[in-house]
Amino acid sequence: MMKSSPIISLRNIKKVYKLGEVPLVALQDVSLDIETGEFVAIMGSSGSGKSTLLNILGCLDRPTSGTYLLDGEDVTRLDPDLLAGIRNRRIGFVFQNFNLLPRTSAIENVELLFYYGTVAAFRERRSRASQILECVGLADRMLHYPSQLSGGQQQRVAIARALVNNPPLILADEPTGNLDSRSGAEIMALFNKLHADGKTIVMVTHDPEVARHAQRIIHTKDGRIS
Repeated sequence: MMKSSPIISLRNIKKVYKLGEVPLVALQDVSLDIETGEFVAIMGSSGSGKSTLLNILGCLDRPTSGTYLLDGEDVTRLDPDLLAGIRNRRIGFVFQNFNLLPRTSAIENVELLFYYGTVAAFRERRSRASQILECVGLADRMLHYPSQLSGGQQQRVAIARALVNNPPLILADEPTGNLDSRSGAEIMALFNKLHADGKTIVMVTHDPEVARHAQRIIHTKDGRIS
């Protein structure tokens, strides 16, 4: 049986930021494969390169040199419009600070992604957002505003927003960082379910207990991985 190609394949990735006259090497000679359906945690101290790596994986930043294949497509030098389309169709983002619009209901926050992607009629858009919110346990909170939701509920809305276009890849940046232990455990249970359903998940975390949910842990240090 022919083995499928990795969903993520990095080769010799280098990222250098120019801060005045002194270049800052954030990533150095990073090569990495992540298989479809894998759950990977990235750990490292502040400044080790883990956030830069996640930004490159999410097509939010470009490497200075090297190659990035996303599901077999070289996205290293694509123009911004094409990258935006890839982010919308193929990648779901979950952030530590939830990034919800405060004056917008839970269901409207989830629907927001449609405005940046495919054109969908209102009823279809509302139906899809409702289904996803039900899946994350918020059927009775759809019309609530972020200020009326707990931290764990807000993160569930953020996860629903990440899932609404059914992307194969989920990137999470400290998804439990602003949550208490009980809410964090609930969110990780949800990530485990998404992984069991076939999603590829790459998660940055500083918490070893959270990282243990992953199949594989990658450590970053001084811009390199181990």
